[in-house]
Amino acid sequence: MTKDELPYRRNVGAAVFNRAGEVFLGRRKKRRGGMELVAGHEWQMPQGGIDEGEAPLEAARRELFEETNISHVALLAEAPDWLSYDLPPEALAGRWKGRYRGQTQKWFAFRFEGDDSEIDIDRPGGGAFEPEFEAWRWAPLETLPGLIVSFKRPVYEAVVAAFKNLIARP
Repeated sequence: MTKDELPYRRNVGAAVFNRAGEVFLGRRKKRRGGMELVAGHEWQMPQGGIDEGEAPLEAARRELFEETNISHVALLAEAPDWLSYDLPPEALAGRWKGRYRGQTQKWFAFRFEGDDSEIDIDRPGGGAFEPEFEAWRWAPLETLPGLIVSFKRPVYEAVVAAFKNLIARP
């Protein structure tokens, strides 16, 4: 089977906005998913796979908790379309062992209603999950495409376009 014949893995993403209108970003651990990360482009929003029988919104809330420990959020919006990206050739045999060509994602925007002390990337999900991130920060939404690996950049540009009107401007 060629790469173009492989299916996309169904996935969700969570854009979490704080009270200042900035979005949560996590810096991925140095090596994940069978590929090296590019310095300066290892930041991303929480995302992850959809379990069998799970609704995308339910998966987004679960993944957010499993990666960041964040549970106090309110849904703001859902991106209108599924957004897809292909993995680079060197990553195809990695984490998913050549079963998928990339991911197709449904993105959700949430307002963070907790306190920053709720965020715990070292013991995500109350310590039940292996940490995905080694650092985190809040950043302006429009800066995201410049902080992500190049093969995910078009998806992040679409997420910015979908959610940019959610940010309260002075």
